Amino acid sequence: MEQQAETLNELGAALDARRETIHTEMGGQDKIDRIHEKGRYTIRERIAKLVDPNSFSEVGTFAVSDRVEDRGNTPGDGKIGGFGTVAGRAMAVAGDDITVKRGSSSVIGSRKLHRIFETAWADGTPCVYFGETGGARIPDTLGSEGFVKVPPDIANARRRRRSPMISVICGESFGGSSFQSAFSDVVIQVEGTCLAVTSPRVIEIATGEKIGFEELGGTSVHDRMTGQIDRVAKDEDDAIDQVRTLLGYLPQNCWEEPPRTAYDTNIGPDDKISDLVPMKRTRAYDMRRVLRRMTDDGSIFELKPNFGRSLITAFGRIAGRSVGFVASQPVIYAGALSPDACDKATAFLSLCDANNIPLIFMQDTPGFMVGRQVEHANLLAKAIRFAEALALVEVPRLTVVMRKAFGLAYFSLSGSSMGGRAVAAWPSAEISFMDPAVGVNVVYADKLAKLDPEARGAEHARLMAEVARDTGPNAAAGAMQVDEIINPADTRAWLAHHVSRMHIDIPPRGSFKPLATWPTCY
Repeated sequence: MEQQAETLNELGAALDARRETIHTEMGGQDKIDRIHEKGRYTIRERIAKLVDPNSFSEVGTFAVSDRVEDRGNTPGDGKIGGFGTVAGRAMAVAGDDITVKRGSSSVIGSRKLHRIFETAWADGTPCVYFGETGGARIPDTLGSEGFVKVPPDIANARRRRRSPMISVICGESFGGSSFQSAFSDVVIQVEGTCLAVTSPRVIEIATGEKIGFEELGGTSVHDRMTGQIDRVAKDEDDAIDQVRTLLGYLPQNCWEEPPRTAYDTNIGPDDKISDLVPMKRTRAYDMRRVLRRMTDDGSIFELKPNFGRSLITAFGRIAGRSVGFVASQPVIYAGALSPDACDKATAFLSLCDANNIPLIFMQDTPGFMVGRQVEHANLLAKAIRFAEALALVEVPRLTVVMRKAFGLAYFSLSGSSMGGRAVAAWPSAEISFMDPAVGVNVVYADKLAKLDPEARGAEHARLMAEVARDTGPNAAAGAMQVDEIINPADTRAWLAHHVSRMHIDIPPRGSFKPLATWPTCY
Protein backbone atom coordinates (compact mmCIF):
# COMPACT_ATOMS: atom_id res chain seq x y z
CA MET A 1 0.00 0.00 0.00
CA GLU A 2 2.86 2.36 0.88
CA GLN A 3 4.59 1.70 -2.47
CA GLN A 4 1.33 2.36 -4.37
CA ALA A 5 0.84 5.71 -2.58
CA GLU A 6 4.33 6.81 -3.67
CA THR A 7 3.58 5.76 -7.23
CA LEU A 8 0.29 7.66 -7.22
CA ASN A 9 2.02 10.71 -5.80
CA GLU A 10 4.57 10.51 -8.59
CA LEU A 11 1.82 10.20 -11.16
CA GLY A 12 0.03 13.17 -9.63
CA ALA A 13 3.19 15.26 -9.61
CA ALA A 14 3.87 14.42 -13.25
CA LEU A 15 0.30 15.34 -14.15
CA ASP A 16 0.58 18.66 -12.32
CA ALA A 17 3.81 19.44 -14.14
CA ARG A 18 2.24 18.61 -17.47
CA ARG A 19 -0.76 20.81 -16.65
CA GLU A 20 1.50 23.68 -15.65
CA THR A 21 3.42 23.40 -18.93
CA ILE A 22 0.19 23.56 -20.93
CA HIS A 23 -1.02 26.57 -18.92
CA THR A 24 2.20 28.57 -19.21
CA GLU A 25 3.50 27.63 -22.66
CA MET A 26 0.14 27.36 -24.45
CA GLY A 27 0.82 27.38 -28.21
CA GLY A 28 4.34 28.82 -27.85
CA GLN A 29 6.05 31.65 -25.99
CA ASP A 30 6.70 33.53 -29.24
CA LYS A 31 2.95 33.72 -29.86
CA ILE A 32 2.27 34.83 -26.30
CA ASP A 33 4.89 37.58 -26.73
CA ARG A 34 3.22 38.81 -29.92
CA ILE A 35 -0.11 39.05 -28.11
CA HIS A 36 1.47 41.09 -25.31
CA GLU A 37 3.24 43.35 -27.81
CA LYS A 38 -0.19 44.35 -29.13
CA GLY A 39 -1.29 45.27 -25.62
CA ARG A 40 -3.65 42.30 -25.40
CA TYR A 41 -4.05 39.35 -23.06
CA THR A 42 -4.04 35.63 -23.66
CA ILE A 43 -7.31 33.82 -23.07
CA ARG A 44 -6.08 32.42 -19.76
CA GLU A 45 -5.09 35.91 -18.62
CA ARG A 46 -8.55 37.23 -19.51
CA ILE A 47 -10.23 34.47 -17.56
CA ALA A 48 -7.96 35.07 -14.57
CA LYS A 49 -8.78 38.79 -14.59
CA LEU A 50 -12.54 38.13 -14.69
CA VAL A 51 -13.03 35.35 -12.16
CA ASP A 52 -12.44 35.49 -8.41
CA PRO A 53 -8.92 34.39 -7.35
CA ASN A 54 -8.41 30.62 -7.16
CA SER A 55 -11.98 29.93 -8.24
CA PHE A 56 -11.46 28.69 -11.80
CA SER A 57 -11.60 25.00 -12.70
CA GLU A 58 -10.67 24.31 -16.30
CA VAL A 59 -12.45 21.80 -18.53
CA GLY A 60 -10.55 19.99 -21.29
CA THR A 61 -7.01 21.05 -20.37
CA PHE A 62 -5.58 18.00 -22.11
CA ALA A 63 -7.70 18.15 -25.25
CA VAL A 64 -5.77 18.07 -28.55
CA SER A 65 -6.62 18.00 -32.25
CA ASP A 66 -8.21 14.85 -33.61
CA ARG A 67 -5.68 14.98 -36.48
CA VAL A 68 -2.78 12.72 -35.54
CA GLU A 69 -0.16 15.00 -37.07
CA ASP A 70 -1.36 17.96 -34.94
CA ARG A 71 -1.75 16.30 -31.57
CA GLY A 72 1.66 17.39 -30.38
CA ASN A 73 1.19 21.08 -31.11
CA THR A 74 -2.44 21.79 -30.25
CA PRO A 75 -2.71 22.00 -26.43
CA GLY A 76 -6.36 22.69 -25.60
CA ASP A 77 -7.11 22.62 -29.35
CA GLY A 78 -7.61 26.37 -29.59
CA LYS A 79 -10.43 26.72 -27.04
CA ILE A 80 -10.07 27.30 -23.29
CA GLY A 81 -12.87 27.29 -20.73
CA GLY A 82 -14.32 26.05 -17.49
CA PHE A 83 -16.16 27.18 -14.39
CA GLY A 84 -15.41 29.68 -11.65
CA THR A 85 -17.04 32.49 -9.70
CA VAL A 86 -17.42 36.21 -10.31
CA ALA A 87 -18.22 38.24 -7.19
CA GLY A 88 -18.99 34.92 -5.53
CA ARG A 89 -21.49 33.81 -8.16
CA ALA A 90 -21.00 30.63 -10.19
CA MET A 91 -20.01 31.39 -13.77
CA ALA A 92 -18.95 29.57 -16.94
CA VAL A 93 -16.12 31.27 -18.85
CA ALA A 94 -14.65 30.27 -22.20
CA GLY A 95 -12.83 31.71 -25.18
CA ASP A 96 -10.53 31.31 -28.14
CA ASP A 97 -6.81 30.63 -27.75
CA ILE A 98 -5.12 32.26 -30.72
CA THR A 99 -1.74 30.79 -29.75
CA VAL A 100 -3.05 27.47 -31.12
CA LYS A 101 -3.81 27.63 -34.83
CA ARG A 102 -5.32 31.11 -34.47
CA GLY A 103 -8.06 29.79 -32.19
CA SER A 104 -9.73 28.28 -35.24
CA SER A 105 -12.81 26.12 -34.87
CA SER A 106 -12.08 22.41 -35.00
CA VAL A 107 -13.71 19.15 -34.01
CA ILE A 108 -12.27 18.75 -30.51
CA GLY A 109 -12.18 22.44 -29.60
CA SER A 110 -15.83 22.80 -30.64
CA ARG A 111 -16.70 19.68 -28.67
CA LYS A 112 -15.12 21.26 -25.59
CA LEU A 113 -17.13 24.47 -25.94
CA HIS A 114 -20.31 22.49 -26.46
CA ARG A 115 -19.60 20.58 -23.26
CA ILE A 116 -19.10 23.80 -21.30
CA PHE A 117 -22.19 25.52 -22.72
CA GLU A 118 -24.37 22.46 -22.32
CA THR A 119 -23.34 22.16 -18.66
CA ALA A 120 -23.85 25.88 -18.02
CA TRP A 121 -27.37 25.87 -19.41
CA ALA A 122 -28.25 22.68 -17.52
CA ASP A 123 -27.01 24.18 -14.25
CA GLY A 124 -28.53 27.60 -14.85
CA THR A 125 -25.14 29.29 -14.86
CA PRO A 126 -24.30 32.53 -16.73
CA CYS A 127 -21.57 32.31 -19.37
CA VAL A 128 -18.97 34.81 -20.55
CA TYR A 129 -17.23 34.18 -23.87
CA PHE A 130 -14.04 35.91 -25.08
CA GLY A 131 -14.03 35.75 -28.86
CA GLU A 132 -11.21 36.15 -31.42
CA THR A 133 -11.02 33.23 -33.78
CA GLY A 134 -9.71 33.00 -37.31
CA GLY A 135 -12.75 31.00 -38.38
CA ALA A 136 -13.03 27.33 -39.29
CA ARG A 137 -9.76 25.38 -39.24
CA ILE A 138 -8.40 24.30 -42.58
CA PRO A 139 -7.77 21.58 -43.70
CA ASP A 140 -9.73 20.00 -40.81
CA THR A 141 -13.08 21.24 -42.12
CA LEU A 142 -12.44 20.64 -45.80
CA GLY A 143 -14.37 17.67 -47.12
CA SER A 144 -17.74 16.44 -45.95
CA GLU A 145 -16.57 14.43 -42.94
CA GLY A 146 -14.61 17.24 -41.29
CA PHE A 147 -17.09 19.94 -42.23
CA VAL A 148 -20.18 18.30 -40.74
CA LYS A 149 -18.39 17.72 -37.43
CA VAL A 150 -18.13 21.47 -36.69
CA PRO A 151 -21.66 22.93 -36.91
CA PRO A 152 -22.91 26.07 -35.13
CA ASP A 153 -23.58 24.99 -31.55
CA ILE A 154 -27.20 23.90 -31.31
CA ALA A 155 -27.01 24.15 -27.51
CA ASN A 156 -26.81 27.94 -27.83
CA ALA A 157 -29.65 28.07 -30.32
CA ARG A 158 -31.78 26.16 -27.81
CA ARG A 159 -30.69 28.17 -24.77
CA ARG A 160 -33.94 30.13 -24.54
CA ARG A 161 -32.14 32.67 -22.38
CA ARG A 162 -32.19 30.29 -19.43
CA SER A 163 -28.97 31.94 -18.22
CA PRO A 164 -27.34 35.20 -19.35
CA MET A 165 -24.78 34.89 -22.14
CA ILE A 166 -22.24 37.68 -22.65
CA SER A 167 -19.64 37.81 -25.43
CA VAL A 168 -16.56 40.00 -25.51
CA ILE A 169 -14.86 40.52 -28.89
CA CYS A 170 -11.16 40.90 -28.07
CA GLY A 171 -9.50 40.63 -31.48
CA GLU A 172 -10.13 39.68 -35.09
CA SER A 173 -13.26 37.54 -34.87
CA PHE A 174 -14.58 35.52 -37.80
CA GLY A 175 -16.76 32.46 -38.12
CA GLY A 176 -17.41 30.60 -34.87
CA SER A 177 -16.76 33.40 -32.39
CA SER A 178 -18.85 35.80 -34.48
CA PHE A 179 -21.69 33.29 -34.50
CA GLN A 180 -21.29 32.91 -30.76
CA SER A 181 -21.65 36.67 -30.25
CA ALA A 182 -24.87 36.71 -32.25
CA PHE A 183 -26.28 33.99 -29.97
CA SER A 184 -25.45 36.13 -26.92
CA ASP A 185 -27.67 38.45 -24.90
CA VAL A 186 -25.06 41.22 -24.71
CA VAL A 187 -21.96 41.81 -26.85
CA ILE A 188 -19.05 44.05 -25.87
CA GLN A 189 -16.45 44.83 -28.54
CA VAL A 190 -13.00 46.22 -27.80
CA GLU A 191 -11.82 49.14 -29.91
CA GLY A 192 -9.41 48.15 -32.67
CA THR A 193 -10.96 44.71 -33.18
CA CYS A 194 -13.03 43.26 -36.00
CA LEU A 195 -16.30 41.29 -35.85
CA ALA A 196 -17.45 39.71 -39.12
CA VAL A 197 -18.62 36.47 -40.65
CA THR A 198 -15.69 36.32 -43.07
CA SER A 199 -12.18 37.80 -42.97
CA PRO A 200 -10.97 40.49 -45.41
CA ARG A 201 -8.55 37.97 -46.95
CA VAL A 202 -11.30 35.48 -47.78
CA ILE A 203 -13.51 38.28 -49.12
CA GLU A 204 -10.74 39.46 -51.44
CA ILE A 205 -10.05 35.95 -52.72
CA ALA A 206 -13.75 35.18 -53.22
CA THR A 207 -14.97 38.51 -54.65
CA GLY A 208 -11.94 40.65 -55.46
CA GLU A 209 -13.12 43.32 -53.00
CA LYS A 210 -10.40 44.83 -50.84
CA ILE A 211 -11.56 45.99 -47.42
CA GLY A 212 -9.86 46.70 -44.11
CA PHE A 213 -10.68 45.27 -40.71
CA GLU A 214 -12.18 48.47 -39.31
CA GLU A 215 -14.30 49.16 -42.38
CA LEU A 216 -15.53 45.57 -42.45
CA GLY A 217 -16.44 45.00 -38.83
CA GLY A 218 -14.89 47.56 -36.50
CA THR A 219 -16.63 49.09 -33.51
CA SER A 220 -17.79 52.09 -35.55
CA VAL A 221 -19.66 49.72 -37.89
CA HIS A 222 -21.46 47.67 -35.24
CA ASP A 223 -21.93 50.43 -32.68
CA ARG A 224 -23.72 52.78 -35.11
CA MET A 225 -24.75 50.92 -38.27
CA THR A 226 -25.65 47.31 -37.52
CA GLY A 227 -26.46 47.34 -33.80
CA GLN A 228 -24.73 43.96 -33.59
CA ILE A 229 -22.90 44.97 -30.42
CA ASP A 230 -24.23 46.54 -27.23
CA ARG A 231 -21.17 48.27 -25.81
CA VAL A 232 -17.73 49.48 -26.93
CA ALA A 233 -14.75 49.02 -24.60
CA LYS A 234 -11.61 51.09 -24.89
CA ASP A 235 -9.43 48.09 -23.98
CA GLU A 236 -9.69 44.60 -22.51
CA ASP A 237 -9.55 45.77 -18.90
CA ASP A 238 -12.46 48.10 -19.60
CA ALA A 239 -14.37 45.23 -21.24
CA ILE A 240 -13.85 42.99 -18.20
CA ASP A 241 -14.98 45.80 -15.88
CA GLN A 242 -18.11 46.22 -18.00
CA VAL A 243 -18.85 42.50 -17.80
CA ARG A 244 -18.63 42.62 -14.01
CA THR A 245 -20.95 45.65 -13.87
CA LEU A 246 -23.45 44.07 -16.25
CA LEU A 247 -23.57 40.80 -14.30
CA GLY A 248 -24.59 42.80 -11.23
CA TYR A 249 -27.88 43.71 -12.92
CA LEU A 250 -28.67 40.17 -14.08
CA PRO A 251 -29.95 37.09 -12.26
CA GLN A 252 -28.14 33.78 -12.17
CA ASN A 253 -30.79 32.34 -14.48
CA CYS A 254 -34.35 32.86 -15.67
CA TRP A 255 -35.77 31.09 -12.59
CA GLU A 256 -34.38 33.68 -10.17
CA GLU A 257 -34.63 37.41 -9.59
CA PRO A 258 -31.58 39.66 -10.00
CA PRO A 259 -29.67 40.37 -6.79
CA ARG A 260 -30.98 43.27 -4.69
CA THR A 261 -28.93 46.03 -3.09
CA ALA A 262 -29.47 48.32 -0.11
CA TYR A 263 -30.93 51.77 -0.84
CA ASP A 264 -31.98 54.94 0.96
CA THR A 265 -35.73 54.73 1.57
CA ASN A 266 -35.95 58.42 2.48
CA ILE A 267 -36.61 59.82 -1.00
CA GLY A 268 -37.70 63.44 -1.06
CA PRO A 269 -38.74 65.73 -3.94
CA ASP A 270 -36.08 66.40 -6.59
CA ASP A 271 -36.49 70.01 -7.69
CA LYS A 272 -33.52 69.73 -10.07
CA ILE A 273 -35.66 67.76 -12.53
CA SER A 274 -37.16 71.05 -13.69
CA ASP A 275 -33.65 72.25 -14.55
CA LEU A 276 -33.08 69.22 -16.78
CA VAL A 277 -36.36 69.23 -18.74
CA PRO A 278 -37.39 72.44 -20.55
CA MET A 279 -41.06 73.40 -20.33
CA LYS A 280 -41.24 74.07 -24.06
CA ARG A 281 -41.63 70.66 -25.67
CA THR A 282 -39.80 71.67 -28.86
CA ARG A 283 -36.59 72.20 -26.89
CA ALA A 284 -34.26 69.22 -26.68
CA TYR A 285 -32.54 67.75 -23.61
CA ASP A 286 -30.54 64.63 -22.78
CA MET A 287 -32.82 62.01 -21.21
CA ARG A 288 -29.77 60.21 -19.79
CA ARG A 289 -29.42 62.96 -17.19
CA VAL A 290 -33.03 62.40 -16.11
CA LEU A 291 -32.61 58.62 -15.88
CA ARG A 292 -29.55 58.97 -13.67
CA ARG A 293 -31.61 61.02 -11.22
CA MET A 294 -34.17 58.22 -11.07
CA THR A 295 -31.69 55.57 -9.91
CA ASP A 296 -30.43 54.72 -6.43
CA ASP A 297 -26.77 55.36 -7.23
CA GLY A 298 -27.10 57.96 -9.99
CA SER A 299 -25.85 55.63 -12.73
CA ILE A 300 -27.23 53.67 -15.67
CA PHE A 301 -25.73 50.93 -17.85
CA GLU A 302 -26.82 51.70 -21.41
CA LEU A 303 -27.05 49.15 -24.23
CA LYS A 304 -26.66 50.11 -27.91
CA PRO A 305 -26.17 53.82 -27.07
CA ASN A 306 -25.31 54.80 -30.66
CA PHE A 307 -27.83 52.61 -32.50
CA GLY A 308 -31.47 53.65 -32.78
CA ARG A 309 -30.39 56.71 -30.83
CA SER A 310 -33.83 58.31 -30.48
CA LEU A 311 -34.60 55.64 -27.85
CA ILE A 312 -32.55 54.76 -24.77
CA THR A 313 -32.37 51.22 -23.39
CA ALA A 314 -30.47 50.93 -20.13
CA PHE A 315 -30.22 49.09 -16.84
CA GLY A 316 -30.40 50.88 -13.52
CA ARG A 317 -31.42 50.30 -9.91
CA ILE A 318 -34.51 51.66 -8.22
CA ALA A 319 -35.47 50.70 -4.68
CA GLY A 320 -32.57 48.26 -4.66
CA ARG A 321 -33.89 46.31 -7.67
CA SER A 322 -32.59 46.01 -11.21
CA VAL A 323 -34.84 47.80 -13.69
CA GLY A 324 -34.74 48.27 -17.45
CA PHE A 325 -35.33 51.76 -18.79
CA VAL A 326 -36.94 52.27 -22.20
CA ALA A 327 -36.87 56.03 -22.68
CA SER A 328 -37.36 58.59 -25.41
CA GLN A 329 -34.26 60.61 -26.28
CA PRO A 330 -35.50 64.10 -27.28
CA VAL A 331 -32.05 65.24 -28.34
CA ILE A 332 -32.24 62.84 -31.33
CA TYR A 333 -35.13 63.37 -33.80
CA ALA A 334 -37.09 64.86 -30.86
CA GLY A 335 -37.48 61.28 -29.58
CA ALA A 336 -39.33 59.95 -32.64
CA LEU A 337 -39.19 56.17 -33.03
CA SER A 338 -37.17 54.85 -35.99
CA PRO A 339 -36.96 51.31 -37.41
CA ASP A 340 -33.64 50.80 -35.62
CA ALA A 341 -35.15 52.06 -32.37
CA CYS A 342 -37.93 49.48 -32.70
CA ASP A 343 -35.42 46.64 -33.16
CA LYS A 344 -33.44 47.92 -30.21
CA ALA A 345 -36.54 48.05 -28.01
CA THR A 346 -37.70 44.57 -29.06
CA ALA A 347 -34.33 43.03 -28.18
CA PHE A 348 -34.28 44.83 -24.82
CA LEU A 349 -37.81 43.81 -23.87
CA SER A 350 -36.92 40.18 -24.59
CA LEU A 351 -33.75 40.44 -22.49
CA CYS A 352 -35.45 42.07 -19.49
CA ASP A 353 -38.49 39.82 -19.51
CA ALA A 354 -36.44 36.63 -19.67
CA ASN A 355 -34.30 37.86 -16.77
CA ASN A 356 -37.18 38.99 -14.53
CA ILE A 357 -36.22 42.67 -14.71
CA PRO A 358 -39.16 45.13 -14.44
CA LEU A 359 -39.42 47.83 -17.09
CA ILE A 360 -39.68 51.61 -16.72
CA PHE A 361 -40.89 53.59 -19.75
CA MET A 362 -40.14 57.33 -19.85
CA GLN A 363 -42.09 58.99 -22.68
CA ASP A 364 -41.32 62.22 -24.50
CA THR A 365 -41.97 61.37 -28.15
CA PRO A 366 -43.63 63.05 -31.16
CA GLY A 367 -44.48 59.60 -32.56
CA PHE A 368 -42.94 57.37 -35.18
CA MET A 369 -40.70 58.83 -37.86
CA VAL A 370 -42.40 59.33 -41.21
CA GLY A 371 -41.20 59.38 -44.80
CA ARG A 372 -40.06 57.18 -47.64
CA GLN A 373 -36.73 56.27 -46.03
CA VAL A 374 -38.23 54.76 -42.87
CA GLU A 375 -41.06 53.09 -44.80
CA HIS A 376 -38.51 51.42 -47.05
CA ALA A 377 -36.55 50.41 -43.94
CA ASN A 378 -39.51 48.20 -42.98
CA LEU A 379 -40.90 50.50 -40.28
CA LEU A 380 -44.33 48.85 -40.33
CA ALA A 381 -43.02 45.36 -39.60
CA LYS A 382 -40.53 46.56 -36.99
CA ALA A 383 -43.13 48.68 -35.19
CA ILE A 384 -45.59 45.80 -35.02
CA ARG A 385 -42.90 43.37 -33.89
CA PHE A 386 -42.13 45.86 -31.09
CA ALA A 387 -45.85 45.92 -30.21
CA GLU A 388 -45.99 42.12 -30.23
CA ALA A 389 -43.05 41.96 -27.84
CA LEU A 390 -44.71 44.48 -25.53
CA ALA A 391 -47.89 42.41 -25.52
CA LEU A 392 -45.95 39.31 -24.44
CA VAL A 393 -43.92 40.95 -21.68
CA GLU A 394 -44.72 39.38 -18.31
CA VAL A 395 -42.57 41.47 -15.96
CA PRO A 396 -44.22 44.52 -14.33
CA ARG A 397 -44.11 47.80 -16.27
CA LEU A 398 -44.38 51.43 -15.17
CA THR A 399 -44.78 54.41 -17.50
CA VAL A 400 -44.18 58.12 -17.00
CA VAL A 401 -45.38 60.56 -19.68
CA MET A 402 -43.23 63.66 -19.31
CA ARG A 403 -44.00 66.17 -22.08
CA LYS A 404 -45.31 64.79 -25.37
CA ALA A 405 -46.72 61.41 -26.35
CA PHE A 406 -48.30 61.40 -29.78
CA GLY A 407 -49.64 58.70 -32.07
CA LEU A 408 -49.02 54.97 -31.90
CA ALA A 409 -45.74 55.65 -30.11
CA TYR A 410 -47.71 56.44 -26.92
CA PHE A 411 -49.11 52.91 -26.87
CA SER A 412 -45.88 51.31 -28.12
CA LEU A 413 -44.04 52.81 -25.14
CA SER A 414 -46.46 51.12 -22.73
CA GLY A 415 -49.18 53.75 -22.57
CA SER A 416 -52.62 53.19 -21.08
CA SER A 417 -54.49 49.93 -21.79
CA MET A 418 -51.21 48.18 -22.74
CA GLY A 419 -50.94 45.94 -19.68
CA GLY A 420 -48.60 47.99 -17.50
CA ARG A 421 -48.93 48.21 -13.70
CA ALA A 422 -49.32 51.99 -13.66
CA VAL A 423 -49.18 55.02 -15.97
CA ALA A 424 -48.33 58.42 -14.54
CA ALA A 425 -48.19 61.78 -16.31
CA TRP A 426 -46.57 65.08 -15.52
CA PRO A 427 -48.90 68.10 -15.62
CA SER A 428 -46.92 69.19 -18.72
CA ALA A 429 -47.84 65.99 -20.61
CA GLU A 430 -49.61 66.16 -23.96
CA ILE A 431 -51.27 62.95 -25.17
CA SER A 432 -52.99 62.80 -28.54
CA PHE A 433 -53.18 61.18 -31.96
CA MET A 434 -50.79 63.82 -33.27
CA ASP A 435 -48.99 67.02 -32.42
CA PRO A 436 -51.56 69.86 -32.07
CA ALA A 437 -49.62 71.96 -34.59
CA VAL A 438 -49.80 69.16 -37.16
CA GLY A 439 -53.41 68.40 -36.29
CA VAL A 440 -54.54 71.99 -36.84
CA ASN A 441 -52.78 72.13 -40.20
CA VAL A 442 -54.40 68.86 -41.29
CA VAL A 443 -57.95 69.44 -40.02
CA TYR A 444 -58.28 73.14 -40.72
CA ALA A 445 -56.07 73.49 -43.80
CA ASP A 446 -58.89 74.62 -46.11
CA LYS A 447 -60.28 77.10 -43.59
CA LEU A 448 -56.88 78.65 -42.90
CA ALA A 449 -56.03 78.88 -46.60
CA LYS A 450 -59.01 81.19 -47.20
CA LEU A 451 -57.83 83.76 -44.65
CA ASP A 452 -55.39 86.60 -45.24
CA PRO A 453 -51.94 86.10 -43.67
CA GLU A 454 -52.59 88.19 -40.56
CA ALA A 455 -55.96 86.59 -39.82
CA ARG A 456 -54.54 83.18 -40.65
CA GLY A 457 -51.84 83.55 -37.99
CA ALA A 458 -54.30 84.62 -35.32
CA GLU A 459 -56.76 81.85 -36.15
CA HIS A 460 -54.00 79.25 -36.23
CA ALA A 461 -52.86 80.34 -32.75
CA ARG A 462 -56.46 80.20 -31.45
CA LEU A 463 -57.03 76.73 -32.84
CA MET A 464 -53.69 75.55 -31.49
CA ALA A 465 -54.59 76.70 -27.99
CA GLU A 466 -57.98 75.02 -28.24
CA VAL A 467 -56.57 71.70 -29.39
CA ALA A 468 -53.72 71.84 -26.89
CA ARG A 469 -56.20 72.13 -24.01
CA ASP A 470 -57.66 68.79 -25.01
CA THR A 471 -54.25 67.06 -25.12
CA GLY A 472 -53.41 67.64 -21.45
CA PRO A 473 -53.40 64.74 -18.96
CA ASN A 474 -56.51 65.76 -17.00
CA ALA A 475 -59.06 64.24 -19.38
CA ALA A 476 -57.15 60.94 -19.56
CA ALA A 477 -56.78 60.89 -15.77
CA GLY A 478 -60.50 61.67 -15.39
CA ALA A 479 -61.30 58.63 -17.52
CA MET A 480 -58.86 56.46 -15.45
CA GLN A 481 -56.64 55.93 -18.48
CA VAL A 482 -53.82 57.68 -16.63
CA ASP A 483 -53.49 56.39 -13.07
CA GLU A 484 -52.01 59.52 -11.54
CA ILE A 485 -50.79 63.00 -12.44
CA ILE A 486 -47.59 63.57 -10.50
CA ASN A 487 -45.32 66.47 -9.67
CA PRO A 488 -42.15 66.02 -11.78
CA ALA A 489 -40.11 66.45 -8.60
CA ASP A 490 -41.81 63.36 -7.15
CA THR A 491 -41.05 61.08 -10.11
CA ARG A 492 -38.26 59.12 -8.46
CA ALA A 493 -40.28 58.67 -5.27
CA TRP A 494 -43.31 57.49 -7.29
CA LEU A 495 -41.20 54.98 -9.21
CA ALA A 496 -39.46 53.73 -6.05
CA HIS A 497 -42.80 53.25 -4.29
CA HIS A 498 -44.14 51.06 -7.08
CA VAL A 499 -40.89 49.19 -7.76
CA SER A 500 -40.37 48.35 -4.08
CA ARG A 501 -43.73 46.58 -3.83
CA MET A 502 -43.67 44.80 -7.18
CA HIS A 503 -44.20 41.07 -7.30
CA ILE A 504 -42.52 39.31 -10.21
CA ASP A 505 -43.88 35.95 -11.29
CA ILE A 506 -40.89 33.65 -11.72
CA PRO A 507 -41.48 30.71 -14.08
CA PRO A 508 -41.12 27.23 -12.55
CA ARG A 509 -37.71 25.68 -13.18
CA GLY A 510 -37.70 24.11 -16.62
CA SER A 511 -40.37 26.39 -18.09
CA PHE A 512 -39.79 29.58 -20.05
CA LYS A 513 -41.50 32.85 -20.84
CA PRO A 514 -42.63 33.43 -24.45
CA LEU A 515 -40.05 36.15 -25.15
CA ALA A 516 -37.23 33.86 -23.96
CA THR A 517 -37.47 32.09 -27.31
CA TRP A 518 -37.27 35.28 -29.39
CA PRO A 519 -34.07 35.96 -31.37
CA THR A 520 -31.08 37.50 -29.64
CA CYS A 521 -30.38 39.79 -32.60
CA TYR A 522 -32.33 41.58 -35.36
